[in-house]
Amino acid sequence: MSNPQDFDPVLKELQQKYAAIDQDTHTYLEGLLYSKPITYWDYIQTDALLNLQIQRTTLPDEMVFIGYHQINELLFKMILWEISQVSENDAITATFFESKLMRVSRYFDMLTTSFNIMREGMDVEQYMKFRNTLTPASGFQSAQYRLIEFASTELINLIDFRFRKNIDRNTPFSHAFEHLYWQAAGKDYETGKKSILLINFEKRYKDEFIRFMEAHNTKNLWTKFKELPEADQNDDDLVKAMRHYDYTVNVTWVMAHYNAAKHYIESASGDGEATGGSDWKKYMHPKYQRRIFFPELWSENELENWGNDL
Repeated sequence: MSNPQDFDPVLKELQQKYAAIDQDTHTYLEGLLYSKPITYWDYIQTDALLNLQIQRTTLPDEMVFIGYHQINELLFKMILWEISQVSENDAITATFFESKLMRVSRYFDMLTTSFNIMREGMDVEQYMKFRNTLTPASGFQSAQYRLIEFASTELINLIDFRFRKNIDRNTPFSHAFEHLYWQAAGKDYETGKKSILLINFEKRYKDEFIRFMEAHNTKNLWTKFKELPEADQNDDDLVKAMRHYDYTVNVTWVMAHYNAAKHYIESASGDGEATGGSDWKKYMHPKYQRRIFFPELWSENELENWGNDL
């Protein structure tokens, strides 16, 4: 138990805290008399969290699929939380930058290894049945993953490489949006026709994406890196962390996803399409879309062979 004599300094600090925001300390202290002690289940909102897994079928392994993707989205949220502490920091140091990048990379390491759950943790026959109830939804439609990309690099590095020569910083964001690399998964560039997968995704998130693209145009991880003093930009630990993050997100994690999709889609009878109808092989494989956040940190040979050895 605390010594009552120790309360005086704490009460004084509380008074200073509430006085700074023009609030009455007595009111807050009186409120404590009637508040309930916090419990783990209230703090974590366990009941709400565990009631979010709602199956569309009676197949047991659908629960694995739902829970797995919800865990992914929670990790994406944590990744964005860490990135924001870099992008919103006006006095960043190389040490702080490196620590946040490695924390984010560890989250992606979790995402990568967890694909074993998807690849080995579901019955193929069950998956090939319940997946038909998911059409035209797709993991492609993870908005948070797109925000992570926008917050990580210059927008030009997310443009489909076929169109990069005609897009620069003066290009309207709405035009650049139409030429992002992932548009290829749901758009016929010859006719301009979009799949229902892409139509639904844009209807829900396009306005938010364009606002986010604009807001992070000058405060993504790469621009924050370039704002550092030259000595910090040459810091071995920071450069190593930047390269590790880039490769982890755009090769290691992507290939884990690719191999899990390949395991199910190609090991069972069917048309070999993803649930959203995308050409998933060319959309996902690093060697096709060449998703690279920090190309300046890689050698010409490394860039040329990005994803070719997988």
